[in-house]
Amino acid sequence: MEITLYHYIILALIIFCIGFAGLVLSRNMIKALICIEIIMSAINLNFIAFTSFKNYIFLNGMVFALFITAVSALQSAIGLVLIYLIYKNKENITSEEIEELKG
Repeated sequence: MEITLYHYIILALIIFCIGFAGLVLSRNMIKALICIEIIMSAINLNFIAFTSFKNYIFLNGMVFALFITAVSALQSAIGLVLIYLIYKNKENITSEEIEELKG
């Protein structure tokens, strides 16, 4: 059996749904940050799969995947710093109990 583009799309959809469900259901901010990273990985998988199967000459999907990876790493670093500062001040990182973040 040959692996086709549809297999990659279904795999990315499953990974995206797992990340989204974890993001909606998580109360801990670190778990939510990890779930956002899982969602970004599913998006990267789609970009790379479409570039590999549909467009052999132009590597636009690979460039977007590289850009998303860089932005995702930056987001994780800033998010972890913010979570550390909140924990340092409140001794708690549960997102439901932090009232200061509400607008």
